[in-house]
This record gives sequence, C-alpha cells and structure tokens, in this order.
Amino acid sequence: MRLKEFKINDPQPAFIQLLSFFKALADEKRLKIIGLLAQKPQSVENISAALGLSVSTTSHHLSRLSKAGLVSARAEGYYSIYSLNTEKLHQMSQQVLQPQNLPELAPEAVEDVFERKVLNAFIDAEGRIKAFPAQQKKFLVLLRYVVNAFEPDTTYTEKEVNEILLRFNPDTAQLRRSLVEHHLMSREGGGGQYWRTDETP
Repeated sequence: MRLKEFKINDPQPAFIQLLSFFKALADEKRLKIIGLLAQKPQSVENISAALGLSVSTTSHHLSRLSKAGLVSARAEGYYSIYSLNTEKLHQMSQQVLQPQNLPELAPEAVEDVFERKVLNAFIDAEGRIKAFPAQQKKFLVLLRYVVNAFEPDTTYTEKEVNEILLRFNPDTAQLRRSLVEHHLMSREGGGGQYWRTDETP
C-alpha cells in the first residue's frame, strides 16, 4: 500500500497525520505523559504532580497529544480525565509506519531550493532580515527562520521575545504579531507570556 492511499477517519492527508504524530511524541515530557496514561486514565492535576510540571504546562502538552488524536478527555465532576487512545497508536504503527511507505516522506527538493533562495535574498551575512518580502510564501520562510531562535516548551515574556526578535530586525512588533498570526508562536491572554508552537503554516 502506498502512503498516499493510506486513510484514517480523519480529513488530514496521511503525510500531515504522520508529521503531527511524530511532533506530538518528539518531546520527553509528552512521552512520559503517554507512559502515565498507559497505566490508567489520569486528571491534569495528577499528571502535573507526577511529572513536577505546572498545570498550564501539562495542559499544553495534553493539547498537543489531543490534536494528534493520541489522547482523549472526559469530564468527571470539576476535573478533566485523560485517557490514552490506544487504537490510534495501533493504527499509526500498523498502517503508516510500514517500510515501503517511508521513502515517500522525503520533502520535495524544489521547496528546499525555494527556501534557500529566499533566505539568501532577504538575510544578510549577520543573519538579519534586510527587508520583508511582499509575497506571503516568502515571508513565511523568514518567519520559520526566525522562530528557530526560540526554544520549544519554553515561555517568554514580551520583553524577552522583543530582545530575541531585535537580533533579526528592528520591527519587532510586526515579527511578533506575524509569528502569532501564523501559529508559529502562541501567547497567553493579553500577551504576557509567549511560547513556540512548532506548527507548520
């Protein structure tokens, strides 16, 4: 079976499902959450206590796992109880992770060439953005370049975000706003806390 023919009851293309699956598991804390839920369903508070994490951080990790279809939640009084979706894990391992499918996961070389051309055109020798391109596709290449300066699973104040963005361009407001609008970073409430989301626009 070729990868492009693979389907789960999900509207996403198979490649996007697989990418989401790997990203969800590519974190030590989320793997530990999977391990805890494999033992029994757990509340956010219990998971937080077991791993020594804040409730907000635990909720963020559970949200990533939920988006990948790996966990589900049910209400139980005032608490949300999370369970491991073992059927999803089985589907992914049995139907997607087949050796004959993996070669088709290689990214298109054309896209790599395009990104290199954009970076060469708009980034100077010191790694700073010389100008913002009008074409959105090119601008997204620059945003993905910039977001790599932020560590995953780390929260930043707006001041810290601006200090990092200033390394790339004086217009920190546009960069900060664009990173959030294109879901490369998220912010809490009025923007007091920011964190990298690692979503691919």
